[in-house]
Amino acid sequence: MQYTHEHLEIQKTLRRFIDEEINPHVDAWEAAESFPAHEVFRKLGALGLLGLNKPEEYGGAGLDYSYAMALAEALGHVRCGGVPMAIGVQTDMCTPALARFGSDALRREFLAPAIAGETVGCIGVSEPGAGSDVAGLKSHARKDGGDYLISGQKMWITNSLQADWMCMLVNTGDGPAHRNKSLVIVPMDSPGIEKAKKIRKIGMHSSDTGLIYFDNVRVPQRNRIGEEGQGFVYQMQQFQEERLWCAASSLEPMEACITDTIEWAQQRKLFGGTLADQQWVQFKLAELQTEVEALRALTYRACDLHVQGEDVTALASMAKLKCGRLTREVADTCLQFWGGMGFTWENRVSRLYRDGRLASIGGGADEVMLVILAKTMGIAKRPPQS
Repeated sequence: MQYTHEHLEIQKTLRRFIDEEINPHVDAWEAAESFPAHEVFRKLGALGLLGLNKPEEYGGAGLDYSYAMALAEALGHVRCGGVPMAIGVQTDMCTPALARFGSDALRREFLAPAIAGETVGCIGVSEPGAGSDVAGLKSHARKDGGDYLISGQKMWITNSLQADWMCMLVNTGDGPAHRNKSLVIVPMDSPGIEKAKKIRKIGMHSSDTGLIYFDNVRVPQRNRIGEEGQGFVYQMQQFQEERLWCAASSLEPMEACITDTIEWAQQRKLFGGTLADQQWVQFKLAELQTEVEALRALTYRACDLHVQGEDVTALASMAKLKCGRLTREVADTCLQFWGGMGFTWENRVSRLYRDGRLASIGGGADEVMLVILAKTMGIAKRPPQS
């Protein structure tokens, strides 16, 4: 994949917006453990950046997924992980299935305002007892006339404390675990919803993360995305774009971490020279930069094939796995080179050390990516799909 002039102009617009509207406030938002999502999303929507690959009839730009990838990569310019993740939830996690399989009425009611930045969405998959094991979720919906009555709980839900609606994966039947689930759009002001707890995290501080309870929440069955019982399949497809987003958005933060460390190493006096004079430091930073470029190539290749309509389950899983592990390695190695300064709270390297740890957990843990890859390689049994 090679970015065109149009891709680069989109990135230029977004980076300018980040410099003017986001980065000056990041430290304050991190301290507050929240950021004004509605305000930021409205401005991004006005720039046309929240629906680049979404249908034009709902306010999107109708471009292919490579433009969403360019956007995700440029979001790495933000000097924290929480704000980009919140934006990524809106663009690549709670809206792909809605855009692809939702009814016209559902897309006009929920997708169009999300693209315009008028509403904030969230994705409700994880539960206290079912994170990476999506098939094991327990929340359920029973039919009552033309409605669903939804009960259960969702945990670790990004944007949920500010969200206007949730794209919720919920059991709508009693059949096999892979065929009894549906994706349903749930307005977050519905009676029976309790935003029970704001979860404090070791990183991603500016992103609000909630524990949400549902007690017989009445939602029209017309809010279901696509066919009943196909929610697991839709969510697995949705995960591919989430995982590609994760990989793309990690590239610039890792590069910035390496660049900042080089500048520090060139200034840090050590044993009659500088830290940068130490060959081990030189070689290790060169290796890390090489790994970042390898991840970029893998991510771009996966994006290319995704645009062509091919199944990129394996490549997206590889990119997600590599992204999580490499982010940890870059942040940990660079923090070590910074020494005591790296262990201070305000240091950008220590922020990546905290924020980046989530990449090996959220959206499917490293071990889940390995399970997926083992199955695609034919060296592990697939679960029965009946």
